[in-house]
Amino acid sequence: MSNLADIIENYILGKLTGEQREVTILRRNELAEELNCAPSQISYVLSTRFTANRGFIVESRRGAGGFVRIFRAPGQQIVYMDAARVVSENPRTESVEAVITHLENHELLTNREAELMRQFFRLTEGHWSMQDRTIILRNLLLRLAEL
Repeated sequence: MSNLADIIENYILGKLTGEQREVTILRRNELAEELNCAPSQISYVLSTRFTANRGFIVESRRGAGGFVRIFRAPGQQIVYMDAARVVSENPRTESVEAVITHLENHELLTNREAELMRQFFRLTEGHWSMQDRTIILRNLLLRLAEL
């Protein structure tokens, strides 16, 4: 079962993705009411999960006419696309591990996502060529850039 912070994060991400926009505007109190939580919980999620390192810019104004404006920073897309290029140009296990670690260290992949990618490369070793595995990773990174 997801905790409240996960629910709030997924709701906001759904708004960004569902509207196919790079920016979404929310009202903290209305969102808190809709999700049955305190406005401070919304603030916590915004300050910890919608950070510049994760590719977001958050503007906020408190008060009766207050709002929260969340931008998806294009820099995140550039980082994923650059990682896909590095993997394509240098499809060695060490470079793949370096790319995954880099994305994880910059909070563009969760620990779980990074470990899933590592496991994929360990489990497919000997079954698929390194070229096939890096093509899959490249496509995965490009897909993450779109999200």
